[in-house]
Amino acid sequence: MCYATLKKYLAVLIGLALAATGLWAAAAEEESAAAAEKEMVLDPSTGKMVTAPEYGGTLTTASGINVKIFDTALAWPSYNVGGPVVEKLGSVDWAIDRDEYPIIGGFMLPLHAIRGTLAESWEQTDPLTYVFHIRKGIHWHNKAPMNGRELTAKDVEYNFHRYLGLGSGFTEPGPRAGELGRVPFESITATDEYTVVFKLQEPYLRTPILIQDNYSLYMQPPEVIQQHGDVTDWRNVVGTGPFELTDFVDGSSLTYIKNPDYWGFDEKFSENRLPYVDEFRVLVMPEEATRLSALRSGKIDYTGYHGTAAAITSIDVVESLKRTNPELVRYEYSENRHGFIFNVSKPPFDDIRLRKAMNMAVDMETINNTYFRGYGDTTPRGFLGRAGFYVPFDEWPEEVKDTYRYNPEGAERLFDEAGYPRDADGIRLKTTVYFRDIEDVGFIEAAVASWSEIGVDVTLEVFSIPQWGPYLMDPERPSGFIFHSLGFQADPFDLVARFTPDVEWGPCRCDDPVYNALYERSIAATTFEEQKPLFVEMGMHFIESVWGVPGPEVPVFNVSQPWVKGYDGEGPLGGGDMRSIFSRLWIDQDLKKEMGS
Repeated sequence: MCYATLKKYLAVLIGLALAATGLWAAAAEEESAAAAEKEMVLDPSTGKMVTAPEYGGTLTTASGINVKIFDTALAWPSYNVGGPVVEKLGSVDWAIDRDEYPIIGGFMLPLHAIRGTLAESWEQTDPLTYVFHIRKGIHWHNKAPMNGRELTAKDVEYNFHRYLGLGSGFTEPGPRAGELGRVPFESITATDEYTVVFKLQEPYLRTPILIQDNYSLYMQPPEVIQQHGDVTDWRNVVGTGPFELTDFVDGSSLTYIKNPDYWGFDEKFSENRLPYVDEFRVLVMPEEATRLSALRSGKIDYTGYHGTAAAITSIDVVESLKRTNPELVRYEYSENRHGFIFNVSKPPFDDIRLRKAMNMAVDMETINNTYFRGYGDTTPRGFLGRAGFYVPFDEWPEEVKDTYRYNPEGAERLFDEAGYPRDADGIRLKTTVYFRDIEDVGFIEAAVASWSEIGVDVTLEVFSIPQWGPYLMDPERPSGFIFHSLGFQADPFDLVARFTPDVEWGPCRCDDPVYNALYERSIAATTFEEQKPLFVEMGMHFIESVWGVPGPEVPVFNVSQPWVKGYDGEGPLGGGDMRSIFSRLWIDQDLKKEMGS
């Protein structure tokens, strides 16, 4: 057997293996011809053979969100556009074994999955002191006012001071401080050109995670902030990352070019300097039909992760793409399930009987089999989804299980007991469900139809992405409930805080003494082993208190063109880091040309 034939045979075997694992990777005839001539290398993170990395070309993706603010310290979701340019102290280890950590969740990483980026290393010298060593030889982009100067520990100190209000002229925490703002820092000091010392007033277990991978603490250029007050204007965006932002057309596109002096190398193939592509483009396409048309025509190379509001969530669309475009590579993943969370601080859902009734009224199995074509898993679960951090349904007490089983007659009895009989029109209660315009309206409508059967008249109120944050933060948020993610396979601590008064935008407006006490104990924990059972207990308290209505866990899909290489369905490389991944992917130029794109 000749070498080229052997390569082709191997490529076919790889394709069959991918299909067997459920990734549905469909290779076109054109691809097999081109791939047969390509050098193949082993991807150490997946154990799969892939075509060898190559440089050049443009990678184009789509976003359903039009972001106008580029300062990650000020607004969500500015990290969507800033991520390719600015960097954090740490990120996910791109070379990590995917069986150890699958790189799916878009939330803060577990400590074992983090590798240093701007920080080369760190150590804890005593219970209250963390010392971070900044990597030498990293330079800001050669753009005024930074002009390519070296990144120093003072830059890191400045960004943390600005974020937390701890110095450098900043006296109040910024709007995105989040959990990092709850860490009891005493001081953050650059002790020399490459060393930053973080001192605490008392121990806080998650400190090293938060320092490296806080959701939006990217290192912004101090000189720009000093000159302009912030980095909200795209023309002032400067970073140390693999790309430079060179053009922004509001509501249309963002264009990034390769940083020729980037310091980073591919974690999997350590001799290869990043990025591989010469240009990275983001086309703003709020309408799914537009994104799908661009995908089918080859105008975009990738559409996917739901944090950019571009994931394919409709099973009908997935089935259609399988029929019409079998050459596209589809990656199925499940990061969370969606459901509904009650505002328990106000009537009527401060009454647990009504919350139970709303659960019992929805036939999730029928919704899954009809609307979701059986793709979903309807087994009830709380808000924690990472294996080992929640009590499985079959271990719940029987009376708790009954709350989450379809029983419309029981739901009606609970409404009667709570003093909500049907009126002359058959209506027991009028309420509202609030949700973002990127959510699955079809599922919401199916649940609303179930509630109407027991006399609950639910109005749908939709918000745009920019409107959603202020709505959640509103202390006078009206009664009703929201459509929200549940069952996250993300950092549990990032989730448990959401159901305490500490989080202003908490989805349920909860202030439960039992839950709060468990949360305080988890904060005081000195080891992750001590913390884990507390998370499990908090998750079970959520379930027993019936703060939400869990929906089916239905996969979403990342879809790429067959010429996009180095990709295996991964998501963000850290908390909110949606776009750094594209510096590590490459384009098979021959295959792209052969396929007519």
